[in-house]
Amino acid sequence: MNLPIIDTHCDLLSYLATVPQASADRAEDIACAFPLLEAGNVKMQVCAIYTDVRPGSMELATKQAYMFRETLMKFGEKVSSVNAGFVSEIEKSKKIGLVTAIENAAGLADEKAPIAAAFSQLENLLKLTGRMAYISLTHHTENRFGGGNYTEGIGLKDDGKRLLDYISGRKIAIDLSHTSDLLAEGILHHIDSKNLDIPVIASHSNFRSVWDHKRNLPDEFAQEIIRRKGIIGINFLRAFLDNEEPERVFEHILYGFGAGAEDQMCFGADFFYTKNFPDKSRFPFYFPLVENASKYPSILERLSKDLPQEKLEKLAFKNAQRFFSSLFV
Repeated sequence: MNLPIIDTHCDLLSYLATVPQASADRAEDIACAFPLLEAGNVKMQVCAIYTDVRPGSMELATKQAYMFRETLMKFGEKVSSVNAGFVSEIEKSKKIGLVTAIENAAGLADEKAPIAAAFSQLENLLKLTGRMAYISLTHHTENRFGGGNYTEGIGLKDDGKRLLDYISGRKIAIDLSHTSDLLAEGILHHIDSKNLDIPVIASHSNFRSVWDHKRNLPDEFAQEIIRRKGIIGINFLRAFLDNEEPERVFEHILYGFGAGAEDQMCFGADFFYTKNFPDKSRFPFYFPLVENASKYPSILERLSKDLPQEKLEKLAFKNAQRFFSSLFV
């Protein structure tokens, strides 16, 4: 089944910025390399600008923005930047549309920079990349903006509130995929209490009711994303699906449809460079049936036993197309 695909999260840019001799067409290196995206009929790929909480995070984020520009120039026959016209005509596109996002706002301001530096850095990154699909305030750990998904008792901090205030009305979504539960709660409360204009998504998260993991969405936050008309990108990492059962990926998808997220479900595979990962217990990172971006047709074919064509189209691209059409204007 060869429907067009919109994927809401990969880490191609951090691979390009940190791995010697990296190239976006090296399918042996990374599961979202361009030949694999082409084989899977991926027509739009969100590329995260990922940084850790450490000195030099701002410089690394800027380097990834430059890598985005260089990749567009080097592979111009295969890829293009995304705009509103591209999203609306995605079924007709002969190229893969690329757009950036921020994964961990440490890339906007490290722990010692003044908060004004975060705003200047965001403007600089927007100038370099053209647009930003979403921002995740945190990654796994705590930073100046709030608590990451592996922290306990740390919610939204004052600098997190200031950054939310700054992006209100800017057509940039806020991502709950790497928040602590307390941070997600704080983000939603702050948006509502200040009447901020910020879409809410989970770019690469599964469902905690299916697999009990802190990286997965509890039902209450999934329902908030549904209520706010966001999107939920299903993550292909084994650790967040089920350590032993490959078929669990389909349970996460079908659970979302059954829980009222028919208009929110999409793909957020979370493909990244794994060869230098220190924790060997994480290998293999992906089950074979979802091991790279070429697998989308077979994933949809398997799901056709349980979902009608209309819902398959929503999952593959129409839900994300609807969401991003409202942002990329």
